[in-house]
Amino acid sequence: MNILPDTSAVVDGRVSERDDLDVVYVPNAVVAELESQANQGRDSGWSGLEELQRLVDRAETGGFDLQYVGRRPTDEESSGAGAGDIDALIRGLAAEHDATLLTSDRVQAEVARATDVTVEYVEPKVDETTEGLDIERYFDEQTMSVHLKTDVVPMAKRGEIGDITYGAIADDPLDEDEMLTVANEIESTAQYEDYRIAVARPPFADGIEVTAVRPIVKTDLGDYDLPAGMRDRFTERQRGVMLSGSPGAGKSTFGQAVAEFLNDAGFAVKTMEKPRDLQVGPEITQYTELRGSMERTADSLLMVRPDYTVYDEVRKTADFRTFADMRLAGVGMIGVVHATRAIDALQRLVGRVELGMIPQVVDTIVYIEDGGVDTVYEVTTEVKVPHGLMEEDLTRPVIVVSDYETGEPAYEIYTFNQQVVTVPLDGAQGDGEESGVDRIARNEIEREIKSVARGPVEVELKGENSAIVYVSEDDISTVIGKGGGRISDIENRLGLDIDVRTLNEHPGRLAGGSGGDASGSASGSGNPGSQQGEIVTPEITSRHVIVPLDGHAGETVEVRAGDEYLFTATVSRGGEIQVSRGSAIADELEAAVDRGRTITVAPQ
Repeated sequence: MNILPDTSAVVDGRVSERDDLDVVYVPNAVVAELESQANQGRDSGWSGLEELQRLVDRAETGGFDLQYVGRRPTDEESSGAGAGDIDALIRGLAAEHDATLLTSDRVQAEVARATDVTVEYVEPKVDETTEGLDIERYFDEQTMSVHLKTDVVPMAKRGEIGDITYGAIADDPLDEDEMLTVANEIESTAQYEDYRIAVARPPFADGIEVTAVRPIVKTDLGDYDLPAGMRDRFTERQRGVMLSGSPGAGKSTFGQAVAEFLNDAGFAVKTMEKPRDLQVGPEITQYTELRGSMERTADSLLMVRPDYTVYDEVRKTADFRTFADMRLAGVGMIGVVHATRAIDALQRLVGRVELGMIPQVVDTIVYIEDGGVDTVYEVTTEVKVPHGLMEEDLTRPVIVVSDYETGEPAYEIYTFNQQVVTVPLDGAQGDGEESGVDRIARNEIEREIKSVARGPVEVELKGENSAIVYVSEDDISTVIGKGGGRISDIENRLGLDIDVRTLNEHPGRLAGGSGGDASGSASGSGNPGSQQGEIVTPEITSRHVIVPLDGHAGETVEVRAGDEYLFTATVSRGGEIQVSRGSAIADELEAAVDRGRTITVAPQ
């Protein structure tokens, strides 16, 4: 029999053990791969070279004819080995020499069959004598992750979910030879049980580093103290759910419990993961990236049509858009999102999904803290006057985020002055903290008054629908306007009653005292004169003033000129804020640029 082995078959020693050989064609591409692996200190390279020596010894005794064929791969082919360039070269040699391709690589075997190349697939060998990876000795029942690096003592995260500590687990640092042994063993194994292992080498890292993560607990939904009716909420119809929390809080563990619950309840459940490490039963198929893209995975899943899909983890813009596309296609979606507050999970959709579509994409937010369910929010849309405003002509679509247990609104998200704002309501801020409505109102009043006043401005809110504005005596008539027309226009725009007084009438303020810190006080900065945030250079076009903010898509930010608050906005998908020229905001921004003031942007 004429055999042409690929690298996997040679490394496994699958050729020399055969007794039916007439001619063995060894591709020079295989020799090059083994040489490269051996030079890197990898056991697979040395094992493959030992197998080649056994073939030479057997051929010399007349057992069969041994021939080295083909060319060595180019640098470009070697760099594209993961994409299959060398495998394609080996398949071509098998066809050219009319030989049977011998492989322990299932993908190679399937591609060979599809391209009409004669192939024999043999299962890769498993060393049944091994007791596991060397890195396992650093794990105990409470170890979530182990962190090894050259010239650093081994470190680990240990404890129970919600009470994880990070510290040294040995006295002596690991030298480069020890780290090389650990890294090579892991790379030759590829994937081991339920460990998620990452290996970094120079020049990508400044030393060899190995990080191994393992789940330390598996739960079911009965282990959680859920609000009444929460299980029915999952099963009454497909929903869009965001599971949010800090790293290590137990989000993925809760997601696995929900997946198992839905499967037991008779729903078809799939997962989308990179890597696949959720601890779910065999009935739940776990998918990963298809040709490097979760979008392609989603396309395939839409043909499978699951009832629910657990997406672990949703991080990048492409992930959020894929999540939204699947949800809008009718698939129940459960996404795992890193967030330090429950509302942050929804905020990350702003700018990535049209505002009006958000409640259709996500209708439930579950915030996980210390391994338990801390907060559950329900997301709905209402057409109403936003909380804290009063004029009926301010009616607009408002996204209402309510506490699931009490039904009390906690946040509102809506468009105000052509910008998307997220407003915390009374139940969402701490004791003594200014509410989101108050902050928005204060900043908007200050901005409107400063557009006409030349001196300092201070704002004092007097309830939900009224405020007192203090300006210099010289600015009183200008702010009020002829017959009170100007202040009436401002009141109508903001839906507030505004009483204009002089700075001398401000409680506790000395007549003629410095007004230089007024803008800092009004904006709540607490540090007049400081410039915090990222410095930007607005671009003025014929129709817009554009603030460039690459890398901040979807974030809600404050724009300031020096220490003066200008406006609050949400960065668009394209990484910028556009303000229409001719608007009050644009006029202020242009004036600040013309005066050479520093424009800064800071996340809220």
